[in-house]
Amino acid sequence: MYAITGITGQVGGEAARALLAAGLPVRAIVRDPRKAQSWAEKGCEIAVSDILDPASLTTALQGAEAVFILVPPVFDPAPDFAEARATAASLRAALTAAQPKRVVYLSTIGAQAAEQNLLSQHTLIEQELRQLPIPIAFLRPAWFMENYSWDIASARDRHMLFSFLQPLDKPVPMVATADIGRLVAELLQQTFTAHQTVELEGPARITPNEAAATFSALLNHPITIEDVPRNSWRSLFESQGMKNPLPRIRMLDGFNEGWIKFENPPSQIRKGAVDLKTVLQSLLARSV
Repeated sequence: MYAITGITGQVGGEAARALLAAGLPVRAIVRDPRKAQSWAEKGCEIAVSDILDPASLTTALQGAEAVFILVPPVFDPAPDFAEARATAASLRAALTAAQPKRVVYLSTIGAQAAEQNLLSQHTLIEQELRQLPIPIAFLRPAWFMENYSWDIASARDRHMLFSFLQPLDKPVPMVATADIGRLVAELLQQTFTAHQTVELEGPARITPNEAAATFSALLNHPITIEDVPRNSWRSLFESQGMKNPLPRIRMLDGFNEGWIKFENPPSQIRKGAVDLKTVLQSLLARSV
C-alpha cells in the first residue's frame, strides 16, 4: 500500500495517478472526506487525517509500505515558525509509530540555506525527520512553474507581468508539478535504506523575460514585464494581509541573490521533461 498525503493537489494527485496506472494500491489521506470521492471511484482506499494530529496520522499511515508526505503551505508563518515546528513534531511521532518501509518528503530547493527565509520551514522539518532511522528521500524541487498562475489575469487582460524574480534576465531553476509527482511515484517504488536528498528542476532554466515571451506567444499579444521594486515589497505584502512578510521577502532575496540554490553538483540534479510552454498552456486553458 502506498499512502499519499496532499492527493487533492497537483503533486500528490500526479503521484497517485502514476501509482494507480502501474496497478499499485493507493491510500488517499485527506482532511476532508468530501474531496476524496473521485479518488475512491478510482479505487483508492480513503483515510481521514490532519497532519497536525499524530494519532489520526499514525492510523492513516499504518500498514503502508511507502508514504508520501506533503505538508500544507504556510505563506505567512509566525516569526518562530511555530507552524512548521508543530508539523515536524506530529510527523515524527506518527512515522515513529507507523514505521513505513520508506518515506518521500516534499521539501524544497535551498532547504540547506543558512539564511532564514520562508523555505526554512522545510529546513526545520527536514532536521526533525532526519533524526528517524526510517529511510527518507527528501525531494527538493525547484521553483514551481505553476506559480505563474498568479500572473494569468495580468498577462491576459493587462498585457503585463510584474516580477519579484530579478534581474529579469537571470535564469531561475523551475519545474512543473507533473514532473515532481512522477518522480515522487518513482521514488516511492524504489528500495533505499538510508536518507537521501534528491533535487529536481525542469529541462531548462527560465528567465522572467523568457516567461513573458512565452506568455506573449501563447496569448498572441505583446507582454511588458517590469520588476517590482524591492523597497515596495513589505508594504505591498502587508497591504495584502500578511502579518510577517519578512520570511517571504528573504526567500525572494535568496533566489535573486543566489543563496537559495541546489546543494548537489549539477550532474546529480534530476531533470524533468515538461517545459514552461506546456505548463502555461494548461494554466491558460483552465482560466477560461
